[in-house]
Amino acid sequence: MKWGWVIVGVLLTLGALSWAETGLEIPEYDGKDRVHELTPKNYKSIMKKYDVMVIYYHKHVQGNRAAMKQFQIEELALELAAQVLDDMEDQDIGFALVDEKKGAAVAKKLGLDEVESIYVFADNEIIEYDGELAADTLVEFLYDVIEDPVEIIDNERELKGFYNMDEVIRLVGYFKNFIEYDDAAEEFHPFVKFFATFDAKIAKKLKLKLNEVDFYEPFMEEPVTIPGKPYIEDELVEYIEQHDRPTLRKLEPHSMYEIWEDDIDGEHIVAFAEEDDPGN
Repeated sequence: MKWGWVIVGVLLTLGALSWAETGLEIPEYDGKDRVHELTPKNYKSIMKKYDVMVIYYHKHVQGNRAAMKQFQIEELALELAAQVLDDMEDQDIGFALVDEKKGAAVAKKLGLDEVESIYVFADNEIIEYDGELAADTLVEFLYDVIEDPVEIIDNERELKGFYNMDEVIRLVGYFKNFIEYDDAAEEFHPFVKFFATFDAKIAKKLKLKLNEVDFYEPFMEEPVTIPGKPYIEDELVEYIEQHDRPTLRKLEPHSMYEIWEDDIDGEHIVAFAEEDDPGN
């Protein structure tokens, strides 16, 4: 993922950024260095300290004044995200840099293959972050990463929340046991939303039979029931990969580059509208 043209201008003021959805704030930078620089000698010991590791594989900017200035902005975004997440009780999340020239050996060992990309190492998985390099957006994404891959719907409030997520691909199933479903969810976490219920009343409102899974495309009111229940992990993975196709999508900061790369014959049609406009 290329970051060179991204200007995170709001960070230059070091002002407070509000995160409206949760009420959290990105504070002013306190000056403490939390972002590590990985080398062949230290990368193993540093990565062992954390449950989740966020690595920015960046260009070698030494000697290029403009590139160095841009890199300082990007590094500041990482420092602010690290500062916000520093006091988490359940998870230790670390941040680090790998220079494409000085850290080439580390990049090869870790499987980093695209310069100017952010990689998240969590639960023996490597996740490439396809969003804006801004502290608030990155923090929001990392909260999604550490959540369970399957969200359980237990009540009417949670069911309403599920229906309100019409802008994303999501699946929902009704189970007594969902091991295969959970394993499939881990393959796509956190990019595809998986939901499940064990409640017969909730399942009835979702029009689900036992061991059945419905697949919702973005902005489509009616789902498609995945054929072949009861499912095994490979069947679910194959179905999602076949149906994760370019459709109407909402451009959001945490996934905008992924959507932008998902073109049809090199073309996009982009509509600009007010989110709360009932005519859109």
